[in-house]
Formats: sequence, structure tokens, C-alpha cells
Amino acid sequence: MESSRSRKRTRQELDSTGDPPPEREVVARGGASPPWRDDDRDGHYVFDLGENLTRRYKILSKMGEGTFGRVLECWDRETREYVAIKVVRSIRKYRDAAMIEIDVLNRLAENERYRSLCVQIQRWFDYRNHICIICMNYALFTLI
Repeated sequence: MESSRSRKRTRQELDSTGDPPPEREVVARGGASPPWRDDDRDGHYVFDLGENLTRRYKILSKMGEGTFGRVLECWDRETREYVAIKVVRSIRKYRDAAMIEIDVLNRLAENERYRSLCVQIQRWFDYRNHICIICMNYALFTLI
């Protein structure tokens, strides 16, 4: 299952995305999402490193974990960049709180003077009952 080891990047690695990560030897058909799995007993999304989180994102590592969910380092196949994806637990109160967080981050992003002080949300989506919030990978390393 998932690796409990977190991997930190050096500053040089953060400044350039470099080449995409090598593809897994065994990849689900056409880069498809993995088969449906039950969440763990706490409502966290269960994943394996190297598998897909939707066709667009490949899971590279677990960056962290908190009350609301986990942050995964992923490779965005569309933009060819590393991103951090906060995968919120599939429990209603955390999903509701995530929607409020998305609203607040979007409102802050509208005000240019706060952009450098807040994590910049790129987009969000609902995946298998988990709210997923995508941010630039480097932002979390510099703000945490």
C-alpha cells in the first residue's frame, strides 16, 4: 500500500520540473484510474505509490497527513509539472470544510496583494467522494 516515508526535494529540484517521472512497468490500461477500493477506517483515500489519481495525475509520494486528509505529490501529465494534491477524507464535515477552504482560497486569489502569502489553488475536483485540491508543489514546501 502507501509508503510512510516522505520525500523532500532540494531547492534546485523545486525550481525546475525536469523530466517527467518514469512510467511504471505495469500501468492500468490507458493510464486509467485504479480499481475502486474502500477507504480506510478513518475515511482516507487508499492508494499505492505509482498509480493514477485520475488519468491526469500520477501519485509519486505522500507529502504529509493531517486531520482533514493527506497531501500527495503527483505528476500532472497535462501541464508536465509536479503538483501537491490535498485529498480530503470522505467524511461529510471534512468535505464541507474543504468546500469552505476552496471558497476562501479562491477569494484570496482574486485580491492580487495576497497572492504571495497564500497557497495558490490551481483547481479542485471530487474524486470517489474525496475533495481534491491541487496546488503548485513548491508552494507547500515554502509555506509549511
